[in-house]
Amino acid sequence: MDIILERYPLRTELNDGSPCSIRPPAAADEAPFAAFHGVIPESEQLFVRAQIRDGSLFRKWTSDPSFETNLPLLAFVDGQLAGIGVLRQRPGGWKRHIGRVSFLTHPDFHGLGLIDQLLAEIVEAARHRGLTRLESELNGERRTAVRAMAGVGFEELVRIPGYVQDMKAEHHDYVMMGLKLIPEFENLGTGD
Repeated sequence: MDIILERYPLRTELNDGSPCSIRPPAAADEAPFAAFHGVIPESEQLFVRAQIRDGSLFRKWTSDPSFETNLPLLAFVDGQLAGIGVLRQRPGGWKRHIGRVSFLTHPDFHGLGLIDQLLAEIVEAARHRGLTRLESELNGERRTAVRAMAGVGFEELVRIPGYVQDMKAEHHDYVMMGLKLIPEFENLGTGD
């Protein structure tokens, strides 16, 4: 994992030319993280886990600087947190070769290629870690996210109408997307 972490901070730019910096979180990022979640629309907040909103997940991430099971990546534009992507890896078991991907973008940065950049970094990290598949669970209303994931090769594996409930107990489609990876040769067998 150290080799992947050496890449950061990664300097890049969004589709509109805005400079962007992508890196794992640091303890000093707690206030921007809280501010970021304060502007996420209620329609998206209905699917965000309580541990994210109350900050406990952020503190858990920053308490493990090796990022062995969770690799969160934060994207900053002009000092503002613009997006978050996370790669989760199970440490063992029958699904240890499958990484789970999630992400969320600030409403002001939708449509600027931010998800594409975060996904590219997550895919690179997953290959380096020897993962052979990635999966992401979404609600059916996240059409932009589904399109962005399809753009980097994810396929819709499952769509079940009305299967999940938001925090208001309203039903939504469940969508699972997946990507088959070709891991880096030297990392095959990771997690065994």
